[in-house]
Amino acid sequence: MRDPILTREYLKRRSFIELSARDRAKCLFDSGTGLELAGPFDRIESPWLAMQDVTPEADDGCIVMRGTIGGQQAVVIAFAGAFQGGAIGEVSGAKLTAALDLARADNEKGIRTNAVLLLETGGVRLQEANLGLAAVAEIISSIIALRRHAPVISLTAGTVGCFGGMSLAAGVASYVVMTPEGRLGLNGPEVIEEESGVEEFDASDRSLIWSVFGGRQRYDQGLADALVDDDADQIAKTVRDLIAQGVPPVHRSEQIDLYRSRITALDNARQWNPEELHFRASQNKEENR
Repeated sequence: MRDPILTREYLKRRSFIELSARDRAKCLFDSGTGLELAGPFDRIESPWLAMQDVTPEADDGCIVMRGTIGGQQAVVIAFAGAFQGGAIGEVSGAKLTAALDLARADNEKGIRTNAVLLLETGGVRLQEANLGLAAVAEIISSIIALRRHAPVISLTAGTVGCFGGMSLAAGVASYVVMTPEGRLGLNGPEVIEEESGVEEFDASDRSLIWSVFGGRQRYDQGLADALVDDDADQIAKTVRDLIAQGVPPVHRSEQIDLYRSRITALDNARQWNPEELHFRASQNKEENR
């Protein structure tokens, strides 16, 4: 029999995952402060999709909002996973890069401006492959330039996950936040199966997918800084707390020797299962405390 108190608490939750990308961004801001920039009424669309018989979106699936979070200036960029799997193209990449660069310019003027990236994306848009790859390079450069001044927070909740080139962008963020339903990895399950066969990775095995790419595994591996339930209020609080912490003393992407030593310690002559990796990750976390 379910605990009635726990049931009431669960029912009071507002799912972050079920919100649209625009509403996800809105719920992070202090009340009444979120203002959308370069929105759908500005009709900034990809010029390439229609040529390939794909209907474009008026905001190219990328929402940019400016306001305050915890009383501090912030910009939130959210990718709509429902459009092209949240994949990045020329226009969406330019919107994200410009938002980060404007935030950096504000910081250089003494106006503390933080950034939050809501990454529900499969990576680069196939229809704009080279343009998307160039956009990812620019985004990573802009994140690194901004994170010297203010935190850049990557948040992946679900259900698309964060894969491909945009997982690299998440990797250079100041902080990574995930839900247990979120997934983070360079190559997605289908790509691994297609390239290496079902013996290497069965993309239909949902339990396997989440045990490898899921938020809990990534958190235990030290590749995510916070694991939060699918609750909009809890997620908003976590983002506020990380902004209040400020820039971390050392960014994860600068700890090259640490992560290289962990990879070197693995015997690549055999197949590791997720449970073993989870156990080793838990040991690593205990050692680092």
